[in-house]
Amino acid sequence: MTTTPISSVGAQASNAAAPDMAKLRKAAQAFEAVFLRQMIGSMRSASLGDGILDSSATEQFRDMSDSQTADAMASKGVLGVADLLVKQLGARMAPKASGGKAPE
Repeated sequence: MTTTPISSVGAQASNAAAPDMAKLRKAAQAFEAVFLRQMIGSMRSASLGDGILDSSATEQFRDMSDSQTADAMASKGVLGVADLLVKQLGARMAPKASGGKAPE
C-alpha cells in the first residue's frame, strides 16, 4: 500500500484544474472582447452626423478596426472584466477540482 503526502494531493488537484483555469481565462477574455465591441459600437452610433468620406466600405473597415481594438484591449486586460470573472468563477471551480462542494 502506498501513501501519498497531503501536499502532493493538493498539487495533483491543482494540476487537474490548470487546464480548466486556462479555458476559463480564455472564455473570460473573449467575453471582455465582446463587451468592448458592444461598447465601442454604441459609442460609434452616438456620433452627431455623417462624415464627408463615409461609405459602406469605410464603415466596414471601421468595424474591423474596432473589433481588432476590442480584442487587443481584452488581451491586455484594460478594463479588468476578465480578471474579475476568473476570480469569481475560479473560486467556484477550485473546490470541484479538489472533490469538495462548490460554494453557492
